[in-house]
Amino acid sequence: MVCTRREFMIGSSAVIILAELQNYVFATSKKEVSSHYVLIHDETRCNGCNLCVSICHKFNHIPKGYSRLAIAKIPVKINDKVTLHYFFRHSCQHCENAPCIKVCPTGASYQDNDGIVQIATTKCIGCGYCISACPYQVRYLNPQTNIADKCDFCAQTRLSKGLIPVCAKVCPENALIFGREDNSIISDWIKKNKFYQYQFGGTGKPKIFRLAHIHSLIQEDI
Repeated sequence: MVCTRREFMIGSSAVIILAELQNYVFATSKKEVSSHYVLIHDETRCNGCNLCVSICHKFNHIPKGYSRLAIAKIPVKINDKVTLHYFFRHSCQHCENAPCIKVCPTGASYQDNDGIVQIATTKCIGCGYCISACPYQVRYLNPQTNIADKCDFCAQTRLSKGLIPVCAKVCPENALIFGREDNSIISDWIKKNKFYQYQFGGTGKPKIFRLAHIHSLIQEDI
């Protein structure tokens, strides 16, 4: 998926996101906790600097015109005179029962024991079925390798070495927190915050937890 299409999809998603935020049921602290890896995106801290996007592109050797990650700037109209913005992370959700896994004819798309949706490069035939099946439009076909690609939480390049994903490492605002869901830092954050998970119908729960900025923006301006 080239940048022009990605930008179009992100722009379209921004409208959908804004419309659907009113209908979100925010999670409570009473939820089953797993040992899977999760990512927290604190939208109250994110300033849209895009450092996470640029470092991901460079570190993961993404071809020009493609990306694993984007930050959508979403307008929130408070009244006729005031429009504020917040920033939404657009990347693989590593969702349970992922549609991309179900349609893969070779088993190249799979979810590992850590809950990360991965792509086995030796099995991928570049058919593009997983790209079409992803409702979040976060996969692309690498034109150099003809293999599907997306965010994998830097599983091979950093997690395997005991390091956190590069996006979380470089965030200057500490808007990204990464770890296992049953880790004390992660579990305490989940218990204390009114987070949401952006989930489309037909997909399982995402592994990305978000602290919504839209409500705090509205409250501050009332």
